[in-house]
Amino acid sequence: MLIALTGFMGSGKTTVGQILADTLGCPFIDLDDVIVKKAGRSIPAIFISEGEKGFRRMEKKALEENVGKYAESTAVLALGGGTVTVPGAVSLLQEKTLCIYLKATLDTLLTHLKGAREGRPLAQGNLAQLLQEREALYQKAAHICLDTDGLSPQEIVDEIIIDCL
Repeated sequence: MLIALTGFMGSGKTTVGQILADTLGCPFIDLDDVIVKKAGRSIPAIFISEGEKGFRRMEKKALEENVGKYAESTAVLALGGGTVTVPGAVSLLQEKTLCIYLKATLDTLLTHLKGAREGRPLAQGNLAQLLQEREALYQKAAHICLDTDGLSPQEIVDEIIIDCL
């Protein structure tokens, strides 16, 4: 089973995903890392040269390739915060993965992002508005929604293993 972690930037998808994959003894894939490796440049550089639209095209291709590659095996896939905005992504996640939404309040997200907004092109804008715009897509893509406020990454992993798997 491919476990896909979705949520806003700063929700802990990568950190939780790495711990979960280690705990389950399976591969961990960070979709942003896949895109960076394939493109041979950073996400900010991709946004500068290709724009958000170009980045989303790359993201869609990387998502489709990795879902196809891991759909029949156990793996953990950390999605980008905006992956759910890619046309077709929500239905693909619903059909081919166990998608878990790591939900956090804006205050928690801002705390997690403190000092880490550099290198995140969309973190420079109105995060409250961006979160509000994406909330329905996170909910629609997810089979399970976990409220993560006040939980450590290990506690989130424990909750996923106990309640979701």
